[in-house]
Amino acid sequence: MARLAQTAGLTDIQREILSTVRDFVDKEIIPVATELEHRDEYPQAIVDGLKELGLFGLMIPEEYGGLGESLLTYALCVEEIARGWMSVSGIINTHFIVAYMLKQHGTQEQKDYFLPKMAAGEIRGAFSMSEPGLGSDVSAITSKAVRDGDEFILNGQKMWLTNGGTSSLVAVLVRSDEGHPEGTAPHKSMTTFLVEKEPGFGEVRPGLTIPGKIEKMGYKGVDTTELIMDGLRIPADRVLGGVTGRGFYQMMDGVEVGRVNVAARGCGVAQRAFELGVQYAQQRHTFGKPIAQHQAIQFKLAEMATKVEAAHAMMVNAARKKDSGERNDLEAGMAKYLASEYCKEVVEDAFRIHGGYGFSKEYEIERLYREAPMLLIGEGTAEIQKMIIGRRLLEEYRFQG
Repeated sequence: MARLAQTAGLTDIQREILSTVRDFVDKEIIPVATELEHRDEYPQAIVDGLKELGLFGLMIPEEYGGLGESLLTYALCVEEIARGWMSVSGIINTHFIVAYMLKQHGTQEQKDYFLPKMAAGEIRGAFSMSEPGLGSDVSAITSKAVRDGDEFILNGQKMWLTNGGTSSLVAVLVRSDEGHPEGTAPHKSMTTFLVEKEPGFGEVRPGLTIPGKIEKMGYKGVDTTELIMDGLRIPADRVLGGVTGRGFYQMMDGVEVGRVNVAARGCGVAQRAFELGVQYAQQRHTFGKPIAQHQAIQFKLAEMATKVEAAHAMMVNAARKKDSGERNDLEAGMAKYLASEYCKEVVEDAFRIHGGYGFSKEYEIERLYREAPMLLIGEGTAEIQKMIIGRRLLEEYRFQG
C-alpha cells in the first residue's frame, strides 16, 4: 500500500471495502480505461462489476437493501475509482446524489419504491439543474411546471446531465409558482420532480427527449446530454418530498455530497498522475542517470506528493463533517476548490516529467491531462466555490463593531 493519502481511524469494514475496490480498479479498470476512453465507449462490463460489488447501494440504508455506509466510505471509494478512470466515478456520482436526496427528503412511498431498486442498480439516477443559458446561476432557471389536476406539465430545456442517456430516473429542478405569489424569491419557487424514463436517446417517454451525447474533450465513456421537456406530464406524487417549493434546498443538499465527490475524484486523478510521474522518472535516463536523480525532478515530485496529501486530508475532513450531521458547505467548497486545482497542477507536472511522451496517446498521462479540467467546472466552478467560501467566512467571522 502506498504511503500517500492514507486515512486514519477507519473501521475494519471500511478497510475491507476499500481494499476490494482498489483490487477491482487495478485489475478491471486501469488495464482497459485508456482504450475505452479513446473510443468514447460506455464501460458496461465495469458497471456490471460495480453492481456485483454492491457499490450502487453503498450509501443507501440497509433497510432498503443497501450497505448503509457513510459519505466518507463513499468518498474514499470514489477516490480509488477515479484513480482508475474518472468517468466511472461520474457514473455512480449522480446515482448517489439522487439516492441521497430521496433518503433525506423523499416521502415514505418514494423511498420504499425507488431506494431498493437503486441499491440493486436496477434504477440508475441522474440529476438536472443546469440549463443552456445559466451555468452556475441556479436561481435563473426558466423551465417550468404548471399544475393540471393530479399532474404537473413540465416544459423547458436542461443541460449537462451526466448519465442523461443511461439513467432511468432523473431528479429535475424546475420553477413552479403553485402556492407562491408573484415576487416570491426565486429559490423558494423551485421544485424537484422525480422523472422516470427509459434508458436511451430520442423520445424516452411522451414529452421527454434526450437528443444524444454531447462530444467532449475528456470525461468520455460516460454520457453527458441535454434534456428537453415539451408537455411532459408528471403525477403529483413524483414531487420529491410531496411538497412544491422545496426543490432548491433539496438540490443544494445533494450538491454538497456531489462536491465531496468531485474533491475525491480530484484526489484520485492526482494520485494516479503522481504514480505515473514517479514511476516514469525512475525509468527514463538523461545525462547518464534516471531523471528522478535530477534535483529539478525531485522538486516536482515533492510538490506533487504534498498536494496529493493536502487535498486528501481536506476531502476526508469535508466528508466526516457531513457524516456528523453538521453543515459542511464551507469544508466541501474548500475541498472541491483545492482538490480540483491541485489535481490540474499535479497532472501537468506528471505530463512535463513524461516530456514528449506525455503528448502521445499511448501513455496514460495524456488521458489524465484531458480529464483534469472537468473538475475545475463540475458541481460549480472554482469561482463559485470561492464565492461560497467567502460568504461563509464572513458569516463565521462577522465583525462586531
